[in-house]
Amino acid sequence: MDQYDGEIDYMQQEDDWDRDLLLDPAWEKQQRKTFTAWCNSHLRKAGTQIENIEEDFRDGLKLMLLLEVISGERLAKPERGKMRVHKISNVNKALDFIASKGVKLVSIGAEEIVDGNAKMTLGMIWTIILRFAIQDISVEETSAKEGLLLWCQRKTAPYKNVNIQNFHISWKDGLGFCALIHRHRPELIDYGKLRKDDPMTNLNTAFDVAEKYLDIPKMLDAEDIISTLRPDEKAVMTYVSCYYHAFSGKQKAETAANRICKVLAVNQENEQLMEDYEKLASDLLEWIRRTIPWLENRLPENTMQAMQQKLEDFRDYRRLHKPPKVQEKCQLEINFNTLQTKLRLSNRPAFMPSEGKMVSDINNAWGSLEGAEKGYEEWLLNEIRRLERLDHLAEKFRQKAAIHEAWTEGKEDMLQKRDYETASLSEIKALLKKHEAFESDLAAHQDRVEQIAAIAQELNELDYYDSPSVNARCQRICDQWDSLGALTQKRSEALQRTEKLLETIDQLYLEFAKRAAPFNNWMEGAMEDLQDTFIVHTIEEIQGLSTAHEQFKATLPEADKERQAILGIHNEIAKIVQTYHVNMAGTNPYTTINPQEINNKWDKVRQLVPQRDQALIEEHARQQNNERLRRQFANQANVIGPWIQTKMEEIGRISIEMHGTLEDQLTHLRQYEKSIVNYKPKIDQLEGDHQLIQEALIFDNKHTNYTMEHIRVGWEQLLTTIARTINEIENQILTRDAKGISQEQLNEFRASFNHFDRDHSGTLGAEEFKACLISLGFDIANDAQKRSGIMDAEDFKTCLISIGYNLGENEFSRIMSIVDPNRMGIVTFQAFIDFMSRETADTDTADQVMASFKVLAGDKNYILAEELRRELPPDQAEYCIARMAPYTGPDGVAGALDYMSFSTALYGESDL
Repeated sequence: MDQYDGEIDYMQQEDDWDRDLLLDPAWEKQQRKTFTAWCNSHLRKAGTQIENIEEDFRDGLKLMLLLEVISGERLAKPERGKMRVHKISNVNKALDFIASKGVKLVSIGAEEIVDGNAKMTLGMIWTIILRFAIQDISVEETSAKEGLLLWCQRKTAPYKNVNIQNFHISWKDGLGFCALIHRHRPELIDYGKLRKDDPMTNLNTAFDVAEKYLDIPKMLDAEDIISTLRPDEKAVMTYVSCYYHAFSGKQKAETAANRICKVLAVNQENEQLMEDYEKLASDLLEWIRRTIPWLENRLPENTMQAMQQKLEDFRDYRRLHKPPKVQEKCQLEINFNTLQTKLRLSNRPAFMPSEGKMVSDINNAWGSLEGAEKGYEEWLLNEIRRLERLDHLAEKFRQKAAIHEAWTEGKEDMLQKRDYETASLSEIKALLKKHEAFESDLAAHQDRVEQIAAIAQELNELDYYDSPSVNARCQRICDQWDSLGALTQKRSEALQRTEKLLETIDQLYLEFAKRAAPFNNWMEGAMEDLQDTFIVHTIEEIQGLSTAHEQFKATLPEADKERQAILGIHNEIAKIVQTYHVNMAGTNPYTTINPQEINNKWDKVRQLVPQRDQALIEEHARQQNNERLRRQFANQANVIGPWIQTKMEEIGRISIEMHGTLEDQLTHLRQYEKSIVNYKPKIDQLEGDHQLIQEALIFDNKHTNYTMEHIRVGWEQLLTTIARTINEIENQILTRDAKGISQEQLNEFRASFNHFDRDHSGTLGAEEFKACLISLGFDIANDAQKRSGIMDAEDFKTCLISIGYNLGENEFSRIMSIVDPNRMGIVTFQAFIDFMSRETADTDTADQVMASFKVLAGDKNYILAEELRRELPPDQAEYCIARMAPYTGPDGVAGALDYMSFSTALYGESDL
C-alpha cells in the first residue's frame, strides 16, 4: 500500500487553529506549555529536553530526535553544521519524514521553523501529536478525535457531575480528569470527597496524581484553565490522549497476562489430573494388595464369636468397603480418558502413567481380587456350623459348672467360720439346726458334680480347643467337693462341744442378772438422791434433809456385802471361760449390767456422800442469812407502808377542807409536799434491802405484808396526789382571777360539790347521787355514797337543780356538752368551777364581738382588710384577715370579709 493512501488532510484543522489563535491569544500560552511538556515526555527517553519550543527546534536536531523517539524509526543522518543551510536541511528531513507518514503539511516550511515562527512551530507540533498520539485512537470506527471523546464519555459515564461533550469547557471543573483516574486506579483518588464548586483542587489533584503515579507530565495549568472562558481544545486533547495511552497500555498488559494465565491454568489443570490419577491408582492398588491376603486366609478360629466376626467383616467388605473402590476404579478410567482428551485438544502430548499403574494393570489386579473372594464365604459358613456343635456342649458344661460354683460360693468360708465361739446359747442351737439343713443340701448336689465330670470327659474325647480350661475347672470342682465334706464334719463337732459349755455359763448369767438388777437400781436411786438439787426456804426444811442423809449413810456397809457377792458370780464365769478357752465376745443376755458398771456406780456413791454433807452445811448457813435479810426488810417496810397511807388520807382531807384563802391553802400544800419529798432517803434505803433479798432469791417474807412493789406504787401515788392537789388550787386561783369570782363564791361552789362527797374520798357515785335527790325531796332510799372528785351527768344535773337551776332535758344536754366535751359521762370539780364561773361572771359573747366589729366597719355587714389594719394591732389584724371568710352578701364589694361568721366561730358556735 502506498504511504499516501491513508493521507490525512489537516488543512481544515489548520484553518480552525489560525482562527482560534486570532480569537483568543491566551490559547497560545496554553499550547506552548502543553506541547512543550508533551515533547519533553518523549525527549526524556533520549536523555534531553527543550525549554523554548520555537527556539530549540530551529536547528532541526531535537526535532529529528523527537520523531525518532515517537516513531521508533531512524531518520537520515542530520547535518551538524551551524549555518542556516544546515538547519534548513535538518528541518526538511524532519518534515519529509512527517509527510512520509501520510500527513500533508500546509503552509509549514522549513524556513519558518528555522526563523523561529511560533505559530508555524506550534502548528507543526500539533500535526505531529495528531499523527502519532491521536490518529491511532479508534472507538467503534470513529475518527481519532471522536474516538477519544467517546472513550472519555464511556469511562466517565458512572460519575456524577461529569458530562464530557467536548475538549474545552467540559474539563474546566477538573472532575473529568479525576473520573478517568478513579475509573482505572480507584485507590489513587477519593472521588467521593471532590466538589464541583472547587475546580482548582480538582484540577491540581488530577495533575499531581497523573504526574506522580501515571508518569504523565503536567501539560496544563489549573489557573489557565479556570481563568480562560474556553480552554484550548488542542492542549486538552493532547493531555487527555496521554491518559488514553497510559490506561490503554495497562489494558494491553492485562490482556497479555490473561492469555498467559489461561494457558498456565490449562497446564496446571492437566498436571493436577495427572497427579490425581497417580494418587488414585496408587491408593487403589495398595488396597487390593492388602485385601487379597485377607481373603485368602483360611485359618479357622476357635470360637463361634471369632468366626461370626470374620463373616461380619466379610459382609462389611462387600457392603461398605468394596463398593467405594468399584466407584474409584470406574472414576479412575473416566479421569484417564478425560485427561487424554484434554491433552489432545490443547496440543499436549498424551499422558503415560508410571510403571504398573496403567489401566490394564489395575484391571489385572482387580481380577485377582475377585478370584480370592470365591469360596471365602462358603468356608466361613461351614466353620461356623462346626463350632456351633462344640459350643453347645461347652455351654452346657459352663452352665452346670456355674450353677455348682454359685452354690458353693462362700460355703467353705461359712464352714470355716468360728462364729460359734462368740455366739450365745440360743444362737448355738440355731447354728446347729442350720448346719443340719446344710448337710442335707450337700448330699443333694452330689448328682450335679458327677454330670459335670461326664461332660468334661466328652469334650476331651471330641478334641475341644479349650479342653485344658475345661479340665482345670472340672478338677477345681471335684477338689472343692472333697473339701466341703471334710469341713462339714469338723464344724458339726465344734458346734456340739460349744453348746454344752454355754449352757453352764447361761445358768451363771441368769443368777448374776437376778441379783445385779435390784442392787443397780438401789445405787442409781442413791446417786439420784445424793445429786438431787434441793430447794428450801426455811431452816426447818434444811434440818429435815440432814436427818434423812444420816439415816442413808448407816445402810452403806450392808450394801457393800451384796456387791461383793454379785462380783463373785462374775468371777466364776471368767474362770470357766479361761479354762476351756471359750471366746465370750457376747455379753450377758439377761442384763446389760456389768461388774465394771457396778464398781463405778459404787465408787460414785462413796464420792457423793461427803459432797452431800458439805452442800447441806452450806445451805444451812445460807438460810440463816436469808432469815436475817427478811427481818431487816420487814422492820423498815412495816414503818414506811403505814406512813404513806396516813399521808394519803391527810392530803384527801386537805383537798376537801376550806380553811383560809386559796393562797393560804397553796402555801400549806407546798410545805406539805416538801416534807414528803424529804422522806425519799428512807424509800431508797428500803430499795437497797429489797435488792439484797432479790439477789438472795428470797420470794416470801412472813414478817411483813408489804412488798417493795406495794411501797413503790404507794409512794408514786402519794407524789402524784400532792402534785394534782396543788395544781387544782392553782387552777382555782387562775379561774378566780380571770373570771372575777370572789372567794365566797368559790367556797359556795365547793360546798355544793362536797355535799355529795360524804366519805371525804374525793369521788361521787350513784348512791351519793340518790342521797342528793332525797335532800331535794325525792323518795329514794339508801344514802350510802362515795366521793370521787368528779360527777357523772345525772349527779351534775341534780347539783345544778339544788343550787337554783330549773333544767329541762335540752338545756341540760347543752350544759353537758360544755362541761363534758369528751362525752365521758362525768363532771370534774374543775369543769364544774369553769361552768359556774362562766354563768356568774361578766364575760364576752359572740354578739358583743360582732357589735364591736360592726363599729369598726362603719355599720356595714362586712369589713375590709384596710379597716382591720387601721384599727387593730398588726399581728391581730393579719390574724383576722387570714381567718375571715369572704363576704357573700348582696351588698358586698371586692375584698369584703365576713366578720359575723368569724365571731361565732370564736365561741364555738360555728367552724372557724
